[in-house]
This record gives sequence, C-alpha cells and structure tokens, in this order.
Amino acid sequence: MKINEIMSHSVVSVKPEDSVSTAAQLMKEHDIGAIPVVQGEQIKGIITDRDIVLRCIAEQQDASGLQAQKVMSPHVTTVKPDDSVDFALTRMSEFQVQRLPVVDGGRLAGMLSLSDIARQNVYEEISEAVAEIKMQS
Repeated sequence: MKINEIMSHSVVSVKPEDSVSTAAQLMKEHDIGAIPVVQGEQIKGIITDRDIVLRCIAEQQDASGLQAQKVMSPHVTTVKPDDSVDFALTRMSEFQVQRLPVVDGGRLAGMLSLSDIARQNVYEEISEAVAEIKMQS
C-alpha cells in the first residue's frame, strides 16, 4: 500500500513567523497534534503539541508573542507519496515520531499519521508496529 492512498491531503500549516498561539489554536480547531511550518511551499520544520508544552509553556514563554520557528523541530523526517506504508512505519520507528509530512517534489503534499495507518488495519504487522511505536513514545 502506498502512502498517497491513506495520507491526509488537506494540510493545515503555519509560517515560521506565526505565533505559537496561532499554531495551538489550529491544532485545537482541526483536532491535530502537529502542524508543518512552511515558507512558500517548502517545509521548514514541524511544531507538535509536545514542542509547545516543552519549549513554550514549561519555559514560561508567551505563546502569543513567540514565533513558531522558535519552538518547532527544524529537522523533519519526511516521506514521498509513492513510498510504501511499510517504509513510513520504518521511518516512524527509527526516528520515534508519530506523524510524517509527505513531500512531493520539495512541496508539502500531505501528512501521514499513525492513526491514518492504524485505521487501515490491513496488515497484522502494521498494527503490531503501530502498537510498538506508541508504547515507546
């Protein structure tokens, strides 16, 4: 199974200069735990709910005055739409992440999450891998 068959095609993103508060509001509005930080069509990083807690709230920073680029994770593991779901699971396990931006020709094309994979329930190995990744995080 290919990633483009199960990934989320509509992606909410923020710009590096957008506030952390804006990112958090979008996460709440769309019920998501991570938002790519994009400049133009290029992904510059990813900001997760965990990033907000550790790099903003725990540091007693003002979320409305702090830019997303200050709390984002700049090193982003990505996959391509034509990659296999097995490859994505390997990347998730290797980098201990639950969400992967999907990049096509340098442009953000979608997002793939463990939930997207788990909903497929196609392969028993995938379900086991998802459980293993979830337990490790």
